[in-house]
Amino acid sequence: MPHTLPPHPSLTAPDGPVVLCILDGVGIAGSDPDNAVATAPTPTLDRLMSLEPMCTLRAHGTAVGLPSDNDMGNSEVGHNAIGAGRVFDQGAKRVEEDLSSGQAFERDVWNALMSGQTFHLIGLLSDGNVHSHIRHVLMLVDRAAQDGHQRLRVHMLTDGRDVEGRSALTYIDTLEACLERHRQAGLDYAIASGGGRMHLTMDRYEAEWGMVERGWRVHVQGEGRAFPSARQAVETFYAEDTGINDQWLPGFVCHDDEGPVGRIQDGDSVLFFNFRGDRAIEISRAFVDDTFPFFDRGPRPNVTYVGMMQYDGDLRLPERFLVSPPDIDRTVGEYLIANNKRSFVVSETQKFGHVTYFFNGNRSGTLDDERERYVEVASDTRPLEERPWMKAAEITDEAVDAIVSGEWDHVRINLANGDMVGHTGDLRSARLAISAVDLCVERIVQAVHKTNGVLIVTADHGNADRMWMRAKDGSTKRDANGVPVPHMAHTLAPVPVVLVDPTGSRLLKSQPDAGIASLGTTVLNLCGLDSPDDYAEGLAVARPNWEAPS
Repeated sequence: MPHTLPPHPSLTAPDGPVVLCILDGVGIAGSDPDNAVATAPTPTLDRLMSLEPMCTLRAHGTAVGLPSDNDMGNSEVGHNAIGAGRVFDQGAKRVEEDLSSGQAFERDVWNALMSGQTFHLIGLLSDGNVHSHIRHVLMLVDRAAQDGHQRLRVHMLTDGRDVEGRSALTYIDTLEACLERHRQAGLDYAIASGGGRMHLTMDRYEAEWGMVERGWRVHVQGEGRAFPSARQAVETFYAEDTGINDQWLPGFVCHDDEGPVGRIQDGDSVLFFNFRGDRAIEISRAFVDDTFPFFDRGPRPNVTYVGMMQYDGDLRLPERFLVSPPDIDRTVGEYLIANNKRSFVVSETQKFGHVTYFFNGNRSGTLDDERERYVEVASDTRPLEERPWMKAAEITDEAVDAIVSGEWDHVRINLANGDMVGHTGDLRSARLAISAVDLCVERIVQAVHKTNGVLIVTADHGNADRMWMRAKDGSTKRDANGVPVPHMAHTLAPVPVVLVDPTGSRLLKSQPDAGIASLGTTVLNLCGLDSPDDYAEGLAVARPNWEAPS
């Protein structure tokens, strides 16, 4: 447990709380017509971003522990970095190193996977590098063949969210070429099932267990629309619905003359190869929980189940994992508790885990029931493009009440609209989403002024700042009808950070190349605490020669 911190040499805690408002998916990226952040009516954000100095922070690549600066940030690694106050190597980088070096294959857990009658791989098949990477799948397949495993099945989820909307066939062809090479060597390797990541298997935070159940029926029980190959399944779905995106493809099962080619059965082994935890927890529970009330699994096969990483350290879920997650200690939340600071945290279901679990270094639940209160506002179940305002107003109700209550030293908020609606690819809805956020930020600003608190407005990564795909020459990519192709992934854009201090005694200092890990330090400093020596440098300073009004 962290120790108490000395007082900051120049910053004192404000009268009201230190508020951290994370505008998920709001990047800073010029003023292109498809930039929902720049083109939405946002009088409050426009005013705040005109304050001097308004800074930007890096929220992708090496700034959040990913392998290279070509890797998009995401909400998991972003909140990890903010909450840790420093950068830890993250899932993609750790998996890449362990697989490339062969260390992952030297562990007992790999030997346990190789002992299964059929080795099943389940996960997202793309190179988005947010949840998984196809390169890792190919390394796993090749190593299984090298170790002499005779029978392997892949249960693939199509992406269309972190990569182009209709790119599944590219990844299928790459995987099939690998499998065919091993089939030519006499091994029984094949794709067994699949479907879109937002239709089955990859749900999160218990928002829709029906997604997990659909995945269970398809992957485990072999129940679903039958096709001779994954390519034919995807081509058929494209032809039947010209507007469908890969993330929404129906489930399918590959059949031969005898039926499904890859049901998961007693004595098999299963590796869920995603490294990111939030969309891996629920399907993992379906495999490993003895008591499971969420849907009827039927006869649960007795398998060796392994995660690419351990997706929840507190729950030890799953118990077996191939690559160890980052061991994040001494988080901002822990330091606040050790220094008797009280925290109120609020978000809706879609991002609740990010401002709690990921912010706290991949730990579930409150860190201290007496000094912390976490409020989860239930998300809508309707399509986000139909509800672009999401639950921003309800979250803000809770946040404003907490700010003015006088009970809390720190208030942490995530407004998820920019990210979640950005993923729909619907520009009009994304603009409405950003406008809804702007209205809520104004209410938060007013509450902070009322209490003489301090407000940091920032983001964890970009998304809604680009809503159309770009061609290699930088122009807008268009379909055969001349319609812009939606961009549904995160971006490499930097994120804003502005400081609202009603007293005028504190301001931001600009730090070139600073990353969002600096925000964790900044929260501690604004609470009047010096930061640990290994934390990133903070962004807040006392205004020189400032004197309180008489």
